[in-house]
Amino acid sequence: QVQLVESGGGSVQPGGSLRLSCAASGFTFRVFAIGWYRQAPGKQRELVAGISSIGNTNYADSVKGRFSISRDNAKNTVALQMNSLKPEDTAVYYCNYAPSSNGPRDDYWGQGTQVTVSS
Repeated sequence: QVQLVESGGGSVQPGGSLRLSCAASGFTFRVFAIGWYRQAPGKQRELVAGISSIGNTNYADSVKGRFSISRDNAKNTVALQMNSLKPEDTAVYYCNYAPSSNGPRDDYWGQGTQVTVSS
């Protein structure tokens, strides 16, 4: 079955960096667009960044210029490089199918990885 496993979160000070990783299995990874989503306490889950099957990327306005999404089809992984982190980036981060691949899919949410930005 489809599995999406997030890792790489942690606690950092404002201005710091983290690199998240999403390991995918159970489907033909290379043909699907994948997105990174986040949910902050008391807020709805939102799409942060997406990458198409051929590597085209898109970003939420709030993270443009600071976050970078990439994929490795040989390893079935998607990474999210997060730089210049701000306290408002604090959230649980998840990967799932991107909207262009009819995502996110309710059944595919994983545990997520916690990112905390605080001084």
